[in-house]
Order: sequence, then structure tokens, then C-alpha cells
Amino acid sequence: MKLEIKKIGNSTGLILPRNALAHLGLKLGDVVFAVPDGDGGLRLTPYDPEFEASMRLVDGIMDEYKDTLKELAK
Repeated sequence: MKLEIKKIGNSTGLILPRNALAHLGLKLGDVVFAVPDGDGGLRLTPYDPEFEASMRLVDGIMDEYKDTLKELAK
């Protein structure tokens, strides 16, 4: 689905078509996560407090063990 970046008031944003909102199970006022997909893109997912807590934990672990992870990635 092709989306255009538009000026919305003093901000910049994307307008999601109705079928995209329905696919994600979203409605006006809901919050989404934009998660890197590893290929240079983003994956939009509905907000999930448990997922947010998990991601904060993973970010902390990755920061703490960044040198080890860098070596393992070789």
C-alpha cells in the first residue's frame, strides 16, 4: 500500500486508509508501535503494554552486552 507523507497542521504525518486501520484493528486515538523490520523499513503494530515492557528490557540488555553481541555477530 502506497502512502503519501502530508503536512497536517504544524506536523507531518501519514494518513492510513480505512482498510489499513481495519487490518490492524485500530480506531481514532489508538497508539501504534513503529518497529524496525531489519530490512530498513518499519512494521506498524497496535500498542501492547507487555510488548513495550519487553522491548525496554531487551534494549537494556543490548546496551549492557553490546560488545559481546558485536563479537557474536561476526
